Amino acid sequence: MTPAELSALQSRAYLDMSPWSVQDFLDILSQPTTLLTTQPHGFCLGRVVLDEAEILALATDPDHQRQGCATGILERFLQSAAERGAVTVFLEVAASNAPARAFYRRHGFEQTGLRRGYYRQPDGTRTDALLMARPVTRGQHPEL
Repeated sequence: MTPAELSALQSRAYLDMSPWSVQDFLDILSQPTTLLTTQPHGFCLGRVVLDEAEILALATDPDHQRQGCATGILERFLQSAAERGAVTVFLEVAASNAPARAFYRRHGFEQTGLRRGYYRQPDGTRTDALLMARPVTRGQHPEL
């Protein structure tokens, strides 16, 4: 996927948050620590630094949600992160995003912290972010 395609897909998927611009995607994709896994209708973008992986964005086209696409993308991301030496993966998720929180919990993530007012929403208000993490084991698939 091109940066423009990533930005457009994220714009369709992130209804309650400000999506990244094409330039934001260009900037992160130019970094050597970046890890991107894609399928035709979704992506997971993150980075691996030493033994830690961070998920920066996971998006699935709304027309293809609840069909296993995000699970497949996440599994590929975790496997690729393990291959790069990651032993832990972490992320931030909006406290107001119950479906995403439940998705990550189903895949073995647990809340490890809270960032108050972390996300700016399109209307200018701010919402908290939950920090979540899980171990990454080479060859292990997330629990469903």
